[in-house]
Amino acid sequence: MSTTPNESSSGAESTGRRTRHAARDSDARASGGVSRRSFVGLVGATAAATVAVTAGPAAAEQPFRAAGRPDGGQRPNILFIMADDMGWADLSSYGAPHICTPNLDRLAARGVRFTDGYAGSSTCSPTRIGTYTGRYPGRLVGGLAEPISGPPSESAGLPPEHPTLASLLRDAGYATAMYGKWHCGELPWFSPLKSGWDEWLGNLSGGVDYFSKVTNSGKYDLYEDDVPYQDLRYYTDILTERTVDYIERPHDKPWLLNLNYTTPHWPWEGPGDQALSDELTARAKSGEPRVLFHTDGGSVAKYVEMVQDLDASIGTVLKALRTSEQERNTIVVFKSDNGGERFSYQWPLRGAKQDVLEGGIRVPTIMRWPAVVRGGQVSDLPVVSMDWTRTLLAAAGVDPHPEYPMDGRDLSEHLWGSGRLPEGDLFWRVVDQGALRRGKWKYWVTFDVDRNVVEERLFDLSADEREEADLSQKQPAELVALRDAWNRIEEGLLDYPPGAVRYA
Repeated sequence: MSTTPNESSSGAESTGRRTRHAARDSDARASGGVSRRSFVGLVGATAAATVAVTAGPAAAEQPFRAAGRPDGGQRPNILFIMADDMGWADLSSYGAPHICTPNLDRLAARGVRFTDGYAGSSTCSPTRIGTYTGRYPGRLVGGLAEPISGPPSESAGLPPEHPTLASLLRDAGYATAMYGKWHCGELPWFSPLKSGWDEWLGNLSGGVDYFSKVTNSGKYDLYEDDVPYQDLRYYTDILTERTVDYIERPHDKPWLLNLNYTTPHWPWEGPGDQALSDELTARAKSGEPRVLFHTDGGSVAKYVEMVQDLDASIGTVLKALRTSEQERNTIVVFKSDNGGERFSYQWPLRGAKQDVLEGGIRVPTIMRWPAVVRGGQVSDLPVVSMDWTRTLLAAAGVDPHPEYPMDGRDLSEHLWGSGRLPEGDLFWRVVDQGALRRGKWKYWVTFDVDRNVVEERLFDLSADEREEADLSQKQPAELVALRDAWNRIEEGLLDYPPGAVRYA
């Protein structure tokens, strides 16, 4: 654990934070987690122990069935937790044979685990824009960047005038906060404060060093309410601490809190890797390009450490909800922003971050609302990021803005109403690929640099999650139907600028 104090804090505040971190480590050990002081290994746990961890929640799961929302319930708090570049099977409850995530497994066991949860895109900022607006990223210029990168621009971001989940809830009487990664445009044009959040602490860009908070360009990137904020401790700790402080405050209105961890995104640094941080930071500040992509470092062992540390942090946040007696009427949603990267565990899915094959867009997705939704359930309903925007608004009794119709589906009738299944296809488009899912069928298409079709395939995901068996010749009618549906949606989106490419 980093012991570097917040340089803007008093000694008393730093002492209090160290005390909370010590309590966190103790709580993680008590709950079966791996504290940062006691973490010793990688994949070193035995296969038998891993099976015991993963089999428990899954064995107790029941197929999802709506219970119906009680009338006259209070408006819920909303805690939306987003991991960064975590793959679909990177949790023990999703099948990872070498990663132990007891806190997220417990969240799933007390809520609903979605086997077919999806990100809105296969990279960071398009998914975030889609999540905040409830609309396809391609409806906004900022959503065409995959992801936003390079010099700041007044066109590369989420326009402040566009309604968001936060702005709509704030207008309806909610308090709103965001802690962590924004990646929807940079100052002076864009920030969470300009898009509906009352307060925020986090990074504007796509990735920072976990200790120094520098970007690939060597720029310091940690802000509190649009003002640079100095704190050189491990970033996951900072976000967890700030979230716990927010939850434990007195609240006179319901709240929305977006908790956007950068874990387990590159660089591959655990809480004890200050020396590695110093090396990477010096190289970034010297002008060496793309240092934080960390292509000369990382390992499966380090990735496991980072994911398990994230799990312990989330356990601390969930404990604060429980001890503050807000757990019962707080909706918790946990997701990743896209599929996994280099060291992620994706089996049996094919593809990874940047692809719209399943490995690039299918992500762990968990929802818990103890006051309304029964725990111990698993759902195979395909759900995508933009669906949660509509659904959370419905839970709060708030309508979308009529001038900005949402593409996400309202799942509330299914989740806590009659159980009726939502209608509509799931759609993805990136600069060189596209996909559409309808029931068990998935259409996948690739393009050349001039956006001409190169290849089309049709998969039956109920029989072939790995997307190896192309059924386009055997099922031509399904291929045509899904292609036409994809084209109809795509025609309503903005065109990519000439020469657009994926970044990383």
